[in-house]
Amino acid sequence: MYTLIDEEGNSYLHQQGDFHHKKGVIREKDIKPGILTTNKEALFYCFPSNFQDQLGRITRGPAIMTTKDIGIILANCDITKNTIIVEAGTGCGTLTAHLARISTNVTSYENNKKHYDIAKNNLEKLGIIATLKNQDIYEGIEETKVDIIMLDLLEPWKVLPHANKALQQGGKIVAYVTNIIQAQTLVTASKPAYYHEQTLETIQRTWIIEGQKVRPENMGLLHTGFLVFLRKI
Repeated sequence: MYTLIDEEGNSYLHQQGDFHHKKGVIREKDIKPGILTTNKEALFYCFPSNFQDQLGRITRGPAIMTTKDIGIILANCDITKNTIIVEAGTGCGTLTAHLARISTNVTSYENNKKHYDIAKNNLEKLGIIATLKNQDIYEGIEETKVDIIMLDLLEPWKVLPHANKALQQGGKIVAYVTNIIQAQTLVTASKPAYYHEQTLETIQRTWIIEGQKVRPENMGLLHTGFLVFLRKI
C-alpha cells in the first residue's frame, strides 16, 4: 500500500491498479516510492503507507480526538505493552488504535451500537487488536487491576465509583472534556480519592515555509478540549 501526495498536500491511499486523478493517471507499474508524474505532467510524492496515513482514511462517525491531544495523553501516561487500559467512548476508534499499538491489553467501552460497529471495522482494517464492548461504562467496569482509565464522555464523574474499584493504587484516570465546567465538576467529584495532577489544553499552530515566505497558517487548530489527569491515592 502506498500514499500519494499532490503538490497541494492532499494525500491518497493506493492499494492496487492504476491511480486516477483529475490531474492525470499514473500506471500501476510506475507506482513506487519517489516522485511520480501523471500523464498530464502533474507531480505526486509517493511513500510506503504508514499507520498515520491509514488512520487518516478510516471511516468517521462521531467527532475524533485530535493527534495533538492524543500525543499529550501518551506523553503523560506510563504505557508499556503490559499496561492494562480501559477506555470509554470509543467513537470511531482513533485513540483506541494509538493505545493498542503500544499496549496488548486495551479494552474499550462504547454504548452506541453504530459507533461500536464503525470502530470495530476501523480497527480490523488497521490490523489493531483490542477488546471492544458495546456496553455503558456508567453501569460498571468489569476489568480489575487496571493501570489507566481513559474517558471521552459527557459526564466522566459518573465513572468514578466504578473506577475506584477497577484501578490499582496509583492508577490514572485521563478524561477528555470539551468545556471547563465539565473539568471542574470532575476534579471536584474526584476528591478525596484522587490526586489532581493537572488539567490542560493544547494549541497547535502550523507554519508555512516556502522560500522567503515564512508565516503561520491563517487558521490554527486551537481549542479542541481539556485533558484532566487524576491519580488514585
